[in-house]
Amino acid sequence: MTGRQWLLKRWRPRSLQARQLLAASVGLVAFLALAGYALDAMFADTARANLSERLKNYATAYAGGVDFTRDGSLYIREQPPDPRFDVPGNGLYLQVVMPGGTGNSMSAEGPMLPDVSGRMLKPREEVFEGPLPMTQIDGTPGEVYRYGMGLVWGGDGGPETEFPYTIYVLEDSRALGKQLRVFRGAVWFWLGVTGLILLLLQTLVLQWSLRPLKRVINELTKVQRGERERMSELHPRELAPLTESINAFIESERENLERQRNTLADLAHSLKTPLAVLRTQLDSGANDPQELREELDVQLQRMNNLVSYQLARAASSGHKLFSAPVPIESNAEEIVRGLEKVYAAKGVLCEFELEPGVSFYGEPGDLQELLGNLLENAFKWANRRVMLTARPIASGGGRRAGLMLAVDDDGPGIADENIAKVLQRGVRGDERVQGHGIGLSIVQDLIKAYRGQLQVSRSSELGGARFEVTLPPGI
Repeated sequence: MTGRQWLLKRWRPRSLQARQLLAASVGLVAFLALAGYALDAMFADTARANLSERLKNYATAYAGGVDFTRDGSLYIREQPPDPRFDVPGNGLYLQVVMPGGTGNSMSAEGPMLPDVSGRMLKPREEVFEGPLPMTQIDGTPGEVYRYGMGLVWGGDGGPETEFPYTIYVLEDSRALGKQLRVFRGAVWFWLGVTGLILLLLQTLVLQWSLRPLKRVINELTKVQRGERERMSELHPRELAPLTESINAFIESERENLERQRNTLADLAHSLKTPLAVLRTQLDSGANDPQELREELDVQLQRMNNLVSYQLARAASSGHKLFSAPVPIESNAEEIVRGLEKVYAAKGVLCEFELEPGVSFYGEPGDLQELLGNLLENAFKWANRRVMLTARPIASGGGRRAGLMLAVDDDGPGIADENIAKVLQRGVRGDERVQGHGIGLSIVQDLIKAYRGQLQVSRSSELGGARFEVTLPPGI
């Protein structure tokens, strides 16, 4: 086994179910990850906004209870808005920046908070910052969020006693971090549960969706084993063209096999009579060699005609489905050139009325047989003119076009009561005209193989016979 064969055996293409499940799973995981990230970001922004608003409320509450002594020292007249402001290192801190220095709440005694010296805000100016580094009361590093509000103290009411000051309220980031951890744990847990449920539902939906395809595979396996004759017609419309094509292929192959059997049987049956005649002549001990030679020549010619016919019939039974288009014009020109030479004494000319690009979907040999027999028959009976017409037959649903093919001549034509007789195998329209009487029979077999129709009538344009072939649109 070569390296390429080993790779092809080992790395087989994934099944449709595996492909769809993998693609859907990757898409679902990506969606849930993006959704989780977006929810986390939105919650973090909301939590920080709520923290900023809460610290602002603390600062506003302190602004109503802050006072200053004559020497500029900070004096808080009222109880703090939160008891934690009175507990050293408890996570909620107050810092007041004044022109002459700073003042802190009891909670700010011990921890090393970010320095606010000289960070005086303009009146009505607000800032929210963080997380900023700090040192806890036990010496461990930490972080805080800080909100600042710029104010003006009115003093005794006179402009000369007014001065600006700034209130900073700080809170330990651990409270916000705890909220975020709780939220993240909950959101990722439920997103994971949702993802597992969706994956399970997705697997069930995928199996349900692929069930018709598995049914097609099972039916095809039964057809291969001989347990069924054809595919059923109870399939979704997306799979209907596939099953129709398979059924058409099966029927075509069956007809092919049956035709081959019939051809061999017909050939064997047809040869029995000439052979029997020859055997009778030999057994009778005829004394006249000339008579025996003539009889032998007649029977051999008859057998030759029979073999030629059966070979032509077998050659016309090739596979017709999914064939590439065969151009009609080039094939017709080749046939007509040969026929014009054969019938040069009559001076017959052939006219073409072919739509551009018109094609025959089938085997090239079938087109040669079809055109050759129809055109030869027309040349044989025509006086001066033969006309070949071909045009596609439009179809819908993305199916390939059908074909209308007609051959007209200006000969005597065929009476309506003689049409059925002329189309019979081995029958000639006029016994005085040379031929075997099998050309039109081959044409009929070909048309039947392509599920088409042959119509014989009087030519309205040339006045002779008109042979019109209609082949239906393909699958």
